[in-house]
Amino acid sequence: MLHGFVFFCLCFWCLDGVFGVEADEIESVSVMEGDSLNLQTGVNKIREDDLIMWMCGDDCIAKLNISSQVISENNDRFRDRLKLDHQTGSLTIMNIRTTDSGFYKVQLIGHKVSKKTFNVTVIAHLPIPAIASYCPQNPSSSSGSPVSKCVLLCSVLNVSHVTLSWYKGISVLSSISASDLSISLSLPLEVENQDKNNYSCVLNNPISNQTTHLDINTLCHTCSECVCCCDSNKAVIQLVLSALVGVATIAILVYDITSRRAEQKRRAQKSISNRFSQL
Repeated sequence: MLHGFVFFCLCFWCLDGVFGVEADEIESVSVMEGDSLNLQTGVNKIREDDLIMWMCGDDCIAKLNISSQVISENNDRFRDRLKLDHQTGSLTIMNIRTTDSGFYKVQLIGHKVSKKTFNVTVIAHLPIPAIASYCPQNPSSSSGSPVSKCVLLCSVLNVSHVTLSWYKGISVLSSISASDLSISLSLPLEVENQDKNNYSCVLNNPISNQTTHLDINTLCHTCSECVCCCDSNKAVIQLVLSALVGVATIAILVYDITSRRAEQKRRAQKSISNRFSQL
């Protein structure tokens, strides 16, 4: 049955060499992962003797001929996810996946032959950008006074075909883009701690976006606090190291004193034993 279906599709697809064929149209379509995609033939109503065939790459995934009752929507790759409109021949792909991206072709043969190609791009759901702050390596200015700057980093993991941007209000401050490879993106931003402007980090693709708004009061601290924080950490480390050195020194002294006392006791006992032996 499967071989017959494939043979029918191949023969049907080759008919465009026999009939006059209209120019092939190519339409680019973007759809979000998990949505339903409707690919239309451009025909309001097919006639009984019209033949419709849908291809994905080199695979025939659906065909329709009303007069001979030849209707098929079966394909292992799209199992239970295809639906043909028997009025227009349009094809609906349900619960579409990123692996469904590619070229889809429809051919209609009736009183004339027409073909149409769709370049389908299925876009994965976007992650929410994460914003973090950190202490700069040199938090003091050349004059020695604390610098009231806050250094921020907006990051996303495993993304492709996206742009990551910092916004100040509605103005773009900086941006970075990812190609078709799945990579991680990070974008830094430096602001004043007392800045009252609205900042946001936005991740977007051609059909959707995700936004994280910056809360300066939560993420940003004065540089003096940062220095204090950093110095406090150093002080704790130094205190711990000093304590360890002190404990080690005391242990050595105790061991030394104990060893000396034991040696003195051993010598005294030996001396007493020698005296008794002489008697």
